[in-house]
Amino acid sequence: MEVINSLYMSGKETSEIATNFNTATIDPKRIAVSEEWEEARQSGRSETLLRYYARMRAIRHFERRCSELSAGAEPLVAGSVHTCLGQEAIPVGALSSLRADDYVVATYRGHGWVLESGVPMEAVMAEVCHRATGINGGRAGSAMMMAQDYGLIAENSIIGAGVPIAAGAAMALQKQGKDGVVLVSFGDGAMSQGGLHEGMVFAAAENLPMVMICENNGWSELTLTSKLLRIESMTERAKGCGIRSVIVDGCDPAAVANAVADAAKIAREGGGPTFIECDTIRLGGHYNGDIQHYRPKDDIKAAAERDPLVLLGKILKEEEIVSVEELAAMDTEIVDEIEQMIDRVRQAPLPNPDTASSHVVAPIEPVSGERSGNSGGEQMTYAKAVNEALRIELESRPELLAYGEDVGHSGGIFGIHRKLQVDFGEDRVFDTPIAEAAILGSALGASLLGMKPVVEIMWADFMLVALDQLINQMANVRYVTEGKRSAPIVVRTQQGSTPGSCPQHSQCLEALLAHIPGLKIGIPATPADAHAMLRAAIADPDPCILFECRALYRDEGLVDTELPVEPVGGARLTKEGSDLAIISWGRSALHAQEAAELLAEENISAAVLNLRWLSPLDTVAIDDVVNSCGGRVLVVHEANLTGGFGGEIATGIYERLPGAKVSRLGTPDSRVPASPVLRAALIPDAKAIADRARAFLSS
Repeated sequence: MEVINSLYMSGKETSEIATNFNTATIDPKRIAVSEEWEEARQSGRSETLLRYYARMRAIRHFERRCSELSAGAEPLVAGSVHTCLGQEAIPVGALSSLRADDYVVATYRGHGWVLESGVPMEAVMAEVCHRATGINGGRAGSAMMMAQDYGLIAENSIIGAGVPIAAGAAMALQKQGKDGVVLVSFGDGAMSQGGLHEGMVFAAAENLPMVMICENNGWSELTLTSKLLRIESMTERAKGCGIRSVIVDGCDPAAVANAVADAAKIAREGGGPTFIECDTIRLGGHYNGDIQHYRPKDDIKAAAERDPLVLLGKILKEEEIVSVEELAAMDTEIVDEIEQMIDRVRQAPLPNPDTASSHVVAPIEPVSGERSGNSGGEQMTYAKAVNEALRIELESRPELLAYGEDVGHSGGIFGIHRKLQVDFGEDRVFDTPIAEAAILGSALGASLLGMKPVVEIMWADFMLVALDQLINQMANVRYVTEGKRSAPIVVRTQQGSTPGSCPQHSQCLEALLAHIPGLKIGIPATPADAHAMLRAAIADPDPCILFECRALYRDEGLVDTELPVEPVGGARLTKEGSDLAIISWGRSALHAQEAAELLAEENISAAVLNLRWLSPLDTVAIDDVVNSCGGRVLVVHEANLTGGFGGEIATGIYERLPGAKVSRLGTPDSRVPASPVLRAALIPDAKAIADRARAFLSS
């Protein structure tokens, strides 16, 4: 019996012969296993059912071996592994109904999804075993594989985080005029995650071509989901978003295939997303080390009685689609092949330790501190400079999308996007729901499929509700894929205090994100920099975060829009000096300039260095200005002092330039009040900087 060549193929490899039973729209109730399988048999789909069995059997053995290889004195697999034992029918059935040009975003319990996407099994096992031959070179491990060449955008080890990313990928297909579909899987426990709900809201608002698969095995990790949710079905939450919803038997690959085929057809025809709840089981623990001491015995027994592999094997034998001997031969052949594959993985090389920190960001072009400000151009406000940068890039880059809360029709609360929707259309400049996780996650998904999102988070403080998409998602893409993929996203936001703004609208958060490898962080202080740095960020292949200052939006300066686009990075020496170097960024750099002028009246020569970019950091410019001032340097920032980026700069100076004398000035470790009087007592201004400089020099 030829098993491997004809039956042992992944779902998307065999989508051209996928089951499509053309039944009526599925009612939101469980579809009986026997009905679908009987229909398949009567329709001459015996080969398809055999293929389902072969694929499910392969995944089952693969998953069992993953758990076994993580045990013992010298485990081949390190760390946690979350297997899909009992849930194999869902990826097998679902991906048999998708095309090769569709995409998948999988849950962390995702080996079945990875394999059914067509990723070679040996490359998957090698990744689980952290080998150099793994699909991600051992960087992803079990729960975060990325293989976009196979249509697998990613597994995701952050629960529920894949839905906003899938929405972005679906949006990219929609914007590109393609009829592709994005499928995203997640568990019932993920239905309590805010990011997932934001992704559903976004998908509904944009009518995106998505298929959402909820693998409901009844357990939210180690807790019964029924104890946590006061709903009978997960579809109730999807329906609340206005999303078409169905329930199918997740132990029946044919039922899953039918539901996904219907959902994909609707999506391709512009009907928007579908939420499919797959009622399934979990045959093992939450992870490889879970002994399930908390799980009732009757629950374990009930799950075993619904084992999809046993049920399908029974149907195949009872209906004489295959004999007992042929089924046993198939099992043996599949197991033997997997064991031979594991033997090869054992012999595969480990990753080269010298590459451990490679591919965090693209190679950075060296930039010096010699850049000077604009000497010509047009006088315009900081806000207008940003608007002009967006306009120029929208004109030259058809893949660029500019979106966020209120930025389309109204032009944004600060007017940054004014008239851009009028000139470039709602398809490219548009409003979103108030959902920061969806905005950032969708930007990531869209960027992976060739778009260039420039998204706005209205206030930097609001970004805190969606840090996962920045830190756990965007920053990891290049690293995990060994440089094969990147996330070329620009996130614009504004920060800093202004009179009357409450403590939730006044924080300076640059140190938080400058700490994260894989993100590039810029803070423009002038209209010229606001324009040039945005264009540099748009041209960059990595995720760039620009912190603008709303207190500067009305400030005017010369902006030369004809200058060549510069690379990301590079500080700017705005004033030469010899007695003291003042290093700063953002609005504080302007205060430092004013302070230097005050000090000059007292014959104190202070140099001022505006860093502009905190990541990458221009250490050459820093060292040059410190040396020119005899090793005396004052680092100033608006953020509160403790944990501020000034501490990083000071430490770097001490390490590189022994004997240097460094002082820091920042906002005291306080919340920032709305009262103008109280605020003025905290935020360092030109006078405060000059006072600290005098005290520092005199000491």
